[in-house]
Parts: sequence; structure tokens; C-alpha cells
Amino acid sequence: MFAISVEFLFGTYRGDPDGTANMGRQQPGEWPPAPSRLFSALVAADGTRDACHVTDGRELCWFERLPAPRVHADARVNHQPLHTRYVVKHASGQGIGAAGRAKWAQKEYVARGAAPVRPGTRVSVRDPRVVYRWEVAPPPAEILASLRRRAARVGYLGAADSPVRLRVGEEPAGRLPAAWEPDENGDIVLGVPQPGDVGVLDRMHDQWRQRGASVARLQFPALHRQTRYRSPGHRGSERSGGEVVAWLRLAEPVAGRRIGVLTGLFKAAVLSLYGRLHGDVPAVLHGHGFDASGYEIARFLGLPDVGHEEATGRVQGLALWLPATADAEVRGKAQVAAFGLRRLVGRGLDVGVVALAGEGISPSPRGASLWPEAWVGPSRRWATAVPAIHERRKSLDIDELGRWCEHAGLPRPVGFREARGPFVVGGVDLAPAEVIRPGRPGLPYSHVEVWFEKVVVGPVVLGSGRQRGFGLCTPLDETIA
Repeated sequence: MFAISVEFLFGTYRGDPDGTANMGRQQPGEWPPAPSRLFSALVAADGTRDACHVTDGRELCWFERLPAPRVHADARVNHQPLHTRYVVKHASGQGIGAAGRAKWAQKEYVARGAAPVRPGTRVSVRDPRVVYRWEVAPPPAEILASLRRRAARVGYLGAADSPVRLRVGEEPAGRLPAAWEPDENGDIVLGVPQPGDVGVLDRMHDQWRQRGASVARLQFPALHRQTRYRSPGHRGSERSGGEVVAWLRLAEPVAGRRIGVLTGLFKAAVLSLYGRLHGDVPAVLHGHGFDASGYEIARFLGLPDVGHEEATGRVQGLALWLPATADAEVRGKAQVAAFGLRRLVGRGLDVGVVALAGEGISPSPRGASLWPEAWVGPSRRWATAVPAIHERRKSLDIDELGRWCEHAGLPRPVGFREARGPFVVGGVDLAPAEVIRPGRPGLPYSHVEVWFEKVVVGPVVLGSGRQRGFGLCTPLDETIA
């Protein structure tokens, strides 16, 4: 047994796991604090390599190899969204300009503008203690001593206004709060360190020293590893299998009617770059060469703006989904290829592509469709944002829809309704020529709303056009946080 206890000295915690706080859209706050936050705090406490003062860094290599821990934390928390505030922007050499003078001018500071600061959401806890427990053998004495020295130097977790006190030991004292358990069918995701993270951080630091501010966090996707956890009292869920390895955003929105063209260009670009970077493209990406039925292949998804009053249906982002049968090496290489895309050009489209990050995205409801939560759920009720192409030429009933769900790796539904037009605001409404590919037999297509007995974790994609992103669904009932 090995455990680290964290006590929040102010009884509050503030963190921004995915950049949504910078957009003013973080709701609710992050809870419990991800294990990756604890790892980052330990790294910052005494640095790595020559920057170490009271340790030699070996304890970090031991720590990053630990499995996902059990997280004990009080589930009774209050989420307090903090108001956006404006601070003086100390820009040297230039004024704020005529265009921005009225909106951004600081009355007390002549010729200086204001910059918005969006602090996100503060979580207030009843029990200020969080305990991370690993069911592993305790570390050697020298490793344990080094971890304790690092823990003594940690001042805060998450934001700087969340001061903490850490204790490192083999067994936490006292009665523990409820536990968040690692579970592939869990209802939340938390960042977890993985082997090699210390090396990635060192490379990031070296690159920053050489190139300065041009080094961006999104250039090192290997640091981003999320693990599903089951929250206390969660009744369980069904997953669609597989995972999204890359979320991307478009420099400019594309009309929803071009979604088939866009996902086709996305697929071609990923396959081309994968081949140039890594050699032979695996069958799971291109979909050819399978000898039997029942296999799953990659899905190239377009993410339209749907589900809110201002929804336009324009495609704002892209996602690459790979089935669970794809091994870790293929997933990693495909992610590198997807993140390496810069433009998609062809068939009348020319649009820039960047890896999804918090900067540059408007903090309005129209940015919501870019974030994974808009497509992952979990939820019991889903509706197509992009029409689903039928698998056979027959009327759709509950048995036929159950067949679709089985093919997509989903449980059988308990109810549904079907319509020619979308059920959600902004849902993409397409003409036959925008769905049926030239030279292919034309199958019926429609929008559907589906109910499952248990909550289902997405992305949920139904029908025969799954690889091209047709049949992509959005959760309808309130997301379980």
C-alpha cells in the first residue's frame, strides 16, 4: 500500500483541466483533483536533472510508473463559477488603438488597455482531505524519503490560490472519504501520469530554452493521458468501445452541408501523413483487407455546432476515433498524424486545422461543440447531429436499430423515434447528393433519437456511414458530471 494525502488549507480548490476556464465556459469545476495534478506538483517542487536540490529525481521515475490510483474525496462539494474580471494590460511601445479604445480602455491608466481574466470555477469542499491510494508495494526507503522531501516543498495544487499540505506514507490515517475508482466504463475522466512523462517534460524545457515562447503545450500530445473513473454511487454505464485519439478544430467553420466532403478530406489527409511519417497504413485506418465480418475501423468525425439556441450547424471541428482493437502503437501514430495536419484542401474546400486547445476559441455557446463533453456524454438519450445512413433497404424498427447499435458496439436500445429532419437545433439536414457517394448504391438516411436502458459513453455513431462521420449523435439529457 502507498498513499499520499492532500489537505486543502482554505477548503477550496481551483483547476482548469482542459482550457475551458480560459474561455469562460468551465462549469462545473474540476473535482476530484486529477492524479496528474499531484504529479505535476511533485515535479515542480524540486525540478528534474540538474535542477534538483534536495532529491536526485529517481523518485519521479518510480512515481510515473504507478497505475491509476484510487482517489478518496468528499463528493459533497459546491461549484462556484467566478466572474470574469479585467486587469491592466501592460503593453509597451503601443497604445490600445482607436478600434479598441472604447471597449478596452482603462480610465485610470491613460493609453493602456484591459485584458480579461477568467478564473474559472472554484470548488468548495466539506472535507478538505483528498487521498490518493495505490495498491502496490511501498517504495524503497530512499525513494520514500525523496518523495517526502518533495511533498514538503509543495505549496498548492491546481491554481496558486489552492494551498495544500501533503503527507506521504504507506497507509492514510483516519476514516477515508468516498472513492473514485478507475473503471473503463466510468462516468468521468481524470488525467493520470504515465511512464515517460518526466522525459517529455525535460524535452519541453529544453525546447523552451532554445526557442522560447514559440514552444506550445499542444506540440507534446504524449503528456495528455486521461483515464476513466467511476464516481461514488454511479450506477454504471455502457461504452461504445474505442476512443477518440485526436480532437481538432477548424480555423474557419464549414457549412454543415459539406460535412461529407470535409470528413473525406480529413481521412485522406490522415492516411497520407501517416504513410509519410510511419510507412504502411494499417487496415484499421483505411478499412480494406479484412477477411471476416464483425470488425470495427476508424471513424473520421465532423463536429457541427448543435444543441443550443444559437446553433448554426456549421462544422467547427474534427475528431479521429479508433476502435479498442487498435493497439497502442497504432493509436499513438495515428494521433501524431492527425495533430500534424495543417490544412485540408480539395473539392472546393480550403480550411486550416489545428489541435484542439483553449486559445483562440470564442467563449460563447458556439464553441461548445468543439469540446469532447459535447459528444462523449455519458447519457441515456442520444440524437443524431448528422443523419444516419441505413444499413439495409427496409423500414426502421426497434430490431433494425438494435442491429445498428450492435454493429457500432453499443447496447440494444429500449426506444427510438425517426424523422427526415433533425431533432436538435443545428442538426445537419442533407440532400441525397450530399450523402450518397458517386458510384455507390443509394441507401435511405434519416435522423433518429435513441433511448438506452443504461447511460452510454460516446461518441455514439450509428448506421452504415460511421467511418465518414454520418450518424454522429449528441447527448440530450443532462451530462452526468
